[in-house]
Amino acid sequence: MEKRKLCAVTVDGRTKKYPYGTTYEAIAADHQAAYDSDILLVLRNGKLRELHKPLRRDCSLTFLTARDKPGAQTYERSAIFLFLKAFHDTVGAGRVDHLSVDHSVGQALFIRASGEFTICEAFLRRVQTRMEELVARALPIEKRDMDLDDAIAYFRANGMEDKAEAMRCRLGSTVNVYELDGYVDYFYGYMAPNTRYIRHFELLPAQPGAMYLLLPAQSDPNRLGERPVSGAVFRAQYEATLHAERLGFTGVGALNDWISRDRARELILMQEALMEKQIADIARQIAARPDVRFVMIAGPSSSGKTTFSHRLATQLFACGLTPHAVATDNYFKNREDTPRDEDGQYDFECLEAMDTEAFNRDMLRLLDGETVELPRFNFKTGSREYAGDMLTLGAGDVLVIEGIHCLNDALSHALPAERKFRVYISCLTTLNIDSHNRIPSTDARLLRRITRDARARGTSAAGTIAMWPSVRRGEEKHIYPYQDRADAVFNSALLYEFSLLRPYIEPLLYAIRPDDPTYLEARRLLKFLSYFLPIPSDAVPPTSIAREFIGGGCYQT
Repeated sequence: MEKRKLCAVTVDGRTKKYPYGTTYEAIAADHQAAYDSDILLVLRNGKLRELHKPLRRDCSLTFLTARDKPGAQTYERSAIFLFLKAFHDTVGAGRVDHLSVDHSVGQALFIRASGEFTICEAFLRRVQTRMEELVARALPIEKRDMDLDDAIAYFRANGMEDKAEAMRCRLGSTVNVYELDGYVDYFYGYMAPNTRYIRHFELLPAQPGAMYLLLPAQSDPNRLGERPVSGAVFRAQYEATLHAERLGFTGVGALNDWISRDRARELILMQEALMEKQIADIARQIAARPDVRFVMIAGPSSSGKTTFSHRLATQLFACGLTPHAVATDNYFKNREDTPRDEDGQYDFECLEAMDTEAFNRDMLRLLDGETVELPRFNFKTGSREYAGDMLTLGAGDVLVIEGIHCLNDALSHALPAERKFRVYISCLTTLNIDSHNRIPSTDARLLRRITRDARARGTSAAGTIAMWPSVRRGEEKHIYPYQDRADAVFNSALLYEFSLLRPYIEPLLYAIRPDDPTYLEARRLLKFLSYFLPIPSDAVPPTSIAREFIGGGCYQT
């Protein structure tokens, strides 16, 4: 196509012609008034493109804002880049020893830093002021190719060894890097075209040597999210991160180094030993409270609750207790009594779908020493049934109860507080790509669920990805508000699991075609997995939580 020609661009069924080479940012500006927040990316014929890219052909465009997942990820990534540039500008060259974006806490990012400075409110105000200055200047965020060897050498020379190590196992001769006013960094994913787009942020003090970068929620990109609260779940993830660093795992490069030196089996066994110790510690906490009769376990999807419950039961046996499993799913109301959501569908995740009175009645009778016939819910008929499952609690017996509402006291309102021990379990990732490219825990759980659903439920990767937003909404409503009420938090994340899952997941994701609505997410996950060298599963023990997802475990999952 000659450069003088016009290209036909179709948006929402309407076609307009633009000169060849017009940026997508300029085209987006013609349509911005129809959106309540900034357009950050475009879909060109179904493929993601950054706004700085030029128009080269006739096409259909769809605009994405921070209300869309790719847009929200772009905003976060760009805000991190802006922060890093402002931080180095404020501190000065060569005075930063360590600066890492560890994980999220609500709508904030937890960031640690060390060097020739002290993190305090006055210091953070200076960094924030510098960020605001950079935003006001609308500085371009420029993307360019760099020779891979040159990139590795550059990052090593600039104290970003973990970034250099992450690139060492990548194929290809070049790598894309971004530059902002002379500051160069690598990011996994797309960026906003300039700093003007990153207007909503706030730096907040955290613990010594750390801070929060507060950003908007995806549901409301024009307003900052709620300030973070550092509860028990945060502490569990933070402590796990420090432990991983003590072992030398500061990013994916360190993991790949272990694998490339044939140390995968050693890593697997070390991780499993650590997990067994943590489960044993929780069992000892329970045994140390002789009044406890109800161990209440809750956590988000694909946390490994089933395997954890079995392994905890084994450790409780070792402590001299006799555990009995109770699934709260068996206390669903009969189908005709189940509430419906706003779309008229049965809402099985709300507390009102549970027969809490029957649950509390049975648990109190067991606590009083009575023999109780426990129900089983028939999901085919949608009704609760009784088939002679009788139970009587002895002096050393405890009930191990699993369900999404187990940390919500409304489920077990009649049970004395001193009789309950609450456990929150989640996959809280501690391994990141590098110090500036974090891995969300939700990605880890999604990859686990894709693997399990395909193996055990016959659900395609596209089907699992499509229903994931609904799963996440249920977690936000029914699980996360109660997570810090737990007496113990168990982190089920395994340092090696992305390498383990890669051979299982890649064929499932490649099966998703470009015309599928989940295609973009599948491609993102494929790119993410490409950072990890694969490992075989033969060294993974049958008791591992990983077996709940890849199969071959000794527990029925």
